[in-house]
Amino acid sequence: MPRSVNSVAKRARRKKVLKQAKGYFGRRKNVWTVAKNAVDKAMLYAYRDRKTNKRNFRSLWIVRINAGARMHGMSYSQFMGGLKSAKIDLNRKVLADLAMNHPEAFGAIVNKVK
Repeated sequence: MPRSVNSVAKRARRKKVLKQAKGYFGRRKNVWTVAKNAVDKAMLYAYRDRKTNKRNFRSLWIVRINAGARMHGMSYSQFMGGLKSAKIDLNRKVLADLAMNHPEAFGAIVNKVK
């Protein structure tokens, strides 16, 4: 029985990885072994940093809310505690957007919390 090698699938796998490595510097873009390692590492970074991105945005929202609250004489923790007790259910993303782009609406929320 002759030897059977699935070259079509092998080539497709390699083409897929080399396509992902497009734009990399030097041999990372066109040498299979180097490109495979570079793409694997890039995928690990992408997975890790999708999580990090969420943390970064949350901290940015907190900074913006804090700045908006302090303009009205409250700290961030007082403001968030007041929101809970006043049963105002707005998330940090929305509050940060209000504090940045609609200060009068944010001021109305702060007055309600006070």
